[in-house]
Order: sequence, then C-alpha cells, then structure tokens
Amino acid sequence: MSPILFHLAFPVTDLEEAKRFYVDGLGCRLGRASASAITLELKGHQLVGHLTKVQPGPPKGIYPRHFGLIFTSEKEWQAMADLAKAKGLKFYQQPRRRFPNTRIEHATFFLEDPFHNLLEFKYYTHESAIFGEHEFTQIGDPEADKSR
Repeated sequence: MSPILFHLAFPVTDLEEAKRFYVDGLGCRLGRASASAITLELKGHQLVGHLTKVQPGPPKGIYPRHFGLIFTSEKEWQAMADLAKAKGLKFYQQPRRRFPNTRIEHATFFLEDPFHNLLEFKYYTHESAIFGEHEFTQIGDPEADKSR
C-alpha cells in the first residue's frame, strides 16, 4: 500500500517571513513557490502557506485551532524542541508533560508562527493513547488554556 500524506493549508501575510520560520527555523523543505503561496514538506507531509492580506489576530488560546506532529520517538520530539530553541522560534507553550503517570501521558510544546498559527508537537509515552485508551475522557488540557 502506498503511503497517504497529510495536507494542510494555512494563512500567511509574508512569503519570505514564512520561509524564514518554516524552512530556516523549523527545517521544512521548500517545495513549489508562486507569488501567492509556498508549499513546504514537514516530516513527509505537505503544508501550504497561502498569502492573505488579512492578518489573523493573536490566538486567545490553543483551542480550538492548531496543527502539528505526533512523534513516535521521544528522542525525535526532544530534537524538535531543541531545534526550535536553537533557532529562536517563539514558544506559545514551553515543553511540558500532560497527564503524567497515566496511559495518556504525553510530552508537548506549542510554537507560534509569525502569522499567529499555532503548531503543537507531541510524544505519547504509550503509543496506544494516540487513538485508543477510550476509558480516558480527557482530550486536550482545559487547565492549560483558560480561553475556552
């Protein structure tokens, strides 16, 4: 079976600034570019920054909208956090652990791009928590985001 790739489009107000954050900062590979959009490869998935004249406002919290990656290796998750720190990217929430000592424990951090898009990077201690562990009803972390 061929791999299936994820695609996400999001607003940017400056293509060069988007390249600095996503390519130079986050390590994305630059794909096609036009006067109105850029394609980016992030760990095998396609992101497309579409130029808009309307700057989205600063987020009022991490919910309801953000996107990101789930790492299956804590070492790779930590390497991404270290890269973000080394490149001086803006952390919306610093690396931390959610739901410690439970089956849904995970490491997480949020970055904010120059256009106020939030990106979350996670690593679950128990891989079964990605889609399973149905006896747990917590989704997200309301205590970490008082904006809801």
